[in-house]
Amino acid sequence: MNDYRPSPFNRAGTYAGVPGEVVRNRVLRNTYWLLALSLIPTVLGAAVGLYTGLNQVMGASPGLSAIIFLVGAFGLMFAIEKNKESSLGVALLLAFTFFMGIMLSRLLGFVLGLGNGSQLIMMAFGGTAVVFGAMATMATTIKRDLSNMQKWLFTGAIIILVAALANIFLQLPALMLTISVLAIVIFSAFMLVDLQRVVNGGETNYVSATLAIYLDVYNVFSNLLMLLSAFSGGNRN
Repeated sequence: MNDYRPSPFNRAGTYAGVPGEVVRNRVLRNTYWLLALSLIPTVLGAAVGLYTGLNQVMGASPGLSAIIFLVGAFGLMFAIEKNKESSLGVALLLAFTFFMGIMLSRLLGFVLGLGNGSQLIMMAFGGTAVVFGAMATMATTIKRDLSNMQKWLFTGAIIILVAALANIFLQLPALMLTISVLAIVIFSAFMLVDLQRVVNGGETNYVSATLAIYLDVYNVFSNLLMLLSAFSGGNRN
């Protein structure tokens, strides 16, 4: 005899014995809640980076900080995916967002050194919120499956990563601006695809869904902030 239980978790991130529409709604709701929660350790990590001077250490050694970023970020993402079906996956996700906040402190420290730095950060935050709202709305209204865009977006993301690593040594302002513009476009599109996948029931684990959307939001925000700081004309304090 089947044991049908309509509501509880079967594991940390997925549901069992629940109708498809109910699962989609719960995954979407839990994804939004966890995404909002993940902003707290991100802010804390950024504060730690700023107040301990880690942002200055990273600025003095960009090559080493890039290695630490790649090893730390990909290592934690791998661990999150391996443990996404348990509560450990949530803890690892929050640890990952704290780490990403620390890495973001280098950019924040630079921007806060500008005369209008605080305003630029608020503008980038507001712009990212607008992008997220637009992508979330489109994800629920566009009926066409956008999952076939993923391979092209992934290729674009790899190209951006390689170009960004190369520019650590090349230090070309024009390349930096080009990378930022392309990153905003690509990760906004990624955000649309990832949100639609949750809305349509293609993703049933809210930990994985949150990780993907968090990365989209993080990249849109950081690259938008870089663009705003480049064109702000603010003087260093």
